[in-house]
Amino acid sequence: MNEKEIMNTESSLLANVFSKKPLVFTHGSGALLWDINGKEYIDCASSYGVAALGHCHPKIVAALKAQTEQLITLHSCYYNDKRAEFIQKLVNITPKGLSKAFLSNSGAESIECAIKLARKATGRTEIIAVMGAYHGKTLGALSLTWDKKYREPFTPLIPDIKHVAPDNPDKIRDAITDKTAAVIIEPIRGEGGIRVPPNNYLQQVREICTEKNVLLIFDEVQTSFGRTGKLFCCQNWNVTPDIICLAKPFAGGLPIGITVAREDIMSTLKVGEHSTTFSGSPLVCAAGCAALDTLIEENLADNAAVNGKYFKTQLDMLASKHKIVKEVRGIGLMLGIELRYDVYGVIMKAQNKGVLLIDAGKTVIRILPPLIISQTQIDTVINVLDEVLGEEENERASSSTISN
Repeated sequence: MNEKEIMNTESSLLANVFSKKPLVFTHGSGALLWDINGKEYIDCASSYGVAALGHCHPKIVAALKAQTEQLITLHSCYYNDKRAEFIQKLVNITPKGLSKAFLSNSGAESIECAIKLARKATGRTEIIAVMGAYHGKTLGALSLTWDKKYREPFTPLIPDIKHVAPDNPDKIRDAITDKTAAVIIEPIRGEGGIRVPPNNYLQQVREICTEKNVLLIFDEVQTSFGRTGKLFCCQNWNVTPDIICLAKPFAGGLPIGITVAREDIMSTLKVGEHSTTFSGSPLVCAAGCAALDTLIEENLADNAAVNGKYFKTQLDMLASKHKIVKEVRGIGLMLGIELRYDVYGVIMKAQNKGVLLIDAGKTVIRILPPLIISQTQIDTVINVLDEVLGEEENERASSSTISN
C-alpha cells in the first residue's frame, strides 16, 4: 500500500480514538525513525516512553529472533525458563523489599492489579489519588485519573476514590479515613505536565502512609527504567513504596505491565483472584531479559542523568531567549517545556523539520527521547526548537499587529 492507502485503511477500519499525525513510519534504528518517503526524524516521543532503548536495539532483536524459534507463548499455569529469568533480573534491581511481581500487558493493567491488591491486602476500599494525575483509561485506572475529559463520558466510575491537591502532604493526611486502603502517586506527573514534586513531598507522604497504616503505590509506568537518571524515579528521593507499577520500556518495545509489591502484600492474592492469558509470555520475557541487561550493561540510567542535564541546560538557554517559553521542568530525560500558548503549532513545526515531540496538556511540550540519544542529536533538537519557537513568536506577533 502507498502512503495514502495506509492512512485511509487505518482511518476507516480502526476505532477513531487516537489523535493521528499525517505520518507513516516504516522503520527505525536507535533514536531515529524514517517515514515511508525516507525522511529521517529524531524521535523525542519514544512511543510515549516505550522506546527507551531506541528502535530495534540489536540485543532486543537478537533475543526475539532466538526466542521465536524456541517458544512464543505459554500460559502461566505452566513454568517457563525465560519467565523465571526475567523475574529474577527484575527483582534484583527493584527497590528493596519489593520482591514479588504480577506480569500483565500494559501500564493500565499494572494499575488495575495494584487497585485490587490494595483492597485485598488491607480489607479497605478507599484510594486517594492526586489532582492532575494520569493512571490509564481502563475503568479502575480511569477512576484514579483526574482529567474530566477522560472521566465524564464513562461515569459512574468505581466508588471510594478521592482526589486531593498535589504536592501538599497535609491534604493527603486530611483525606485519609478508616476506609483508606492506599495512596497512589506518580513521582513525576507526566501527562499532567512533567510536574516534579517539592523535595520533601514524597518522604512526607511515605511517613504519613506508614503512620496511618495505609499502602503507598507509585505509578512509575513512565518514570522508571532509568529515565530520570535512576533506575526508578522514587530513588531520586530515597523513598520506597509498598507497591510499584511499571510498564512501557521493560520489554524493549513489546507490550508489558508489571506490578511489584512486598511479598506479604502480593501473597494476599489467592489462586484465580487475578490473572491474564498473556501474563509473562516467553517471547515478551526474553525481550525483557535483554532490555534489563542492556539497561544495566550500558549504564543507561547514568546516561540519562548526564545527557538529561545537558539537554535541560540547553532548554533553559532557549527559555531565556524566547519569551513564549514560560518554564522548563524535568529530571533526566523526562523533560517538559511549558509555553504561554497552545503547543500544537510548535510540535507540528518541529515535526516538519524532522523532530518528533508530544504534548503533556495544551501548553506543555513533553520530551521523552530514547536513553541512548547522543549529545549531537540533542543539539539538533535544540536547533530545531530554537527555529520553531522563533517562528511561532513571529507569527503571533504578526497576528497581534494585524488584529490591532
